[in-house]
Amino acid sequence: MKPSLKLLSTVAFATILSIAGTNALAQNKFVLKIAHADSVDITTSRKAIMAEAFAREVKAKSGGKIEVQVFGAGALGGEKDIVEGVKNGFIQAGLASGVMANFFQNAMVTDIPYLFPNDDIADKVMDGPFGQKLSDDFTAATGMHNMCFGEVGFRHFSTGKNPIHSPKDLAGLKIRVQETPLYVTEMKSLGAQPTPIAFPETYTALQTGVVDGQENPIPTIIFAKFYEVQKHVTLDGHNYGIDWFVVSDKFYKSLPPDLLKVVTDAAKVACNEERKANRTFTDNGKKTLAEKGVSVYTPTPAEFAQFRAATQPPVIEFLKTKIDPQLIDNIQAAVKDAERKK
Repeated sequence: MKPSLKLLSTVAFATILSIAGTNALAQNKFVLKIAHADSVDITTSRKAIMAEAFAREVKAKSGGKIEVQVFGAGALGGEKDIVEGVKNGFIQAGLASGVMANFFQNAMVTDIPYLFPNDDIADKVMDGPFGQKLSDDFTAATGMHNMCFGEVGFRHFSTGKNPIHSPKDLAGLKIRVQETPLYVTEMKSLGAQPTPIAFPETYTALQTGVVDGQENPIPTIIFAKFYEVQKHVTLDGHNYGIDWFVVSDKFYKSLPPDLLKVVTDAAKVACNEERKANRTFTDNGKKTLAEKGVSVYTPTPAEFAQFRAATQPPVIEFLKTKIDPQLIDNIQAAVKDAERKK
């Protein structure tokens, strides 16, 4: 063979090997799309922090075998669309909170009013045997996998005219709530008039007096600038919100054990970072409220007891018509156990 032809054949053979090698690498690489509906601004969005922390951990620990693509700000739809995408395997992972009850009614159990006395107890319960059992039941019921529990945070009341110190102060007030039967039941038990209004319309409803007040976590109150039209905030923490980190069964089962561990560990890191950030947002938010001239009130132990006594029984009775009553007993027992150990 002439030298020139020999060189050409060698180059061609090397090219074929290179292409084959590239294809082999491509076949061993996994693409993980993770979606959320919140802002992509990591200075204000807990879910953006959660998704970015996850992507960072996976990149560092997988050796490039998993490519994480983050889709925030509802790029792949609202929370319900995202969870449906995960369930159907079109999206590998998603972050969601309030909509989870549409797919798994047992998720409502964490919405029992005044269930968690503080976030430390909430962490211990959701990271412990109860939280693991809830995640296992979620997989059995939906086929999806919950990798960890993040945090929406404690919900608090705000009002425009008069402060709320006890249930009697809510009598007759129109309070904007999410359009869910549980929250409607809860507000009615306090003597308020629950008024479901879409979140984007809430500011105007407060400003024009369509409603007297609303209830949300502190970071949400700051983000939405409700302090401009609400001059009283009561830190009663009547409900504690949970973020779920869900992964499709198809993707979960496609991963070899070592990469599944990478994803599992990264998710836990992400949930912890979200919790930490959300608590910082909350602390800073309380300072912002004070700077904006909002009166911030923390109920006394006796007043907390009044709120709990008014809301827990009717909401639990409602929940018993939707979920296994044993689940309610289990989470209450888990809270008491965490308090004893603390």
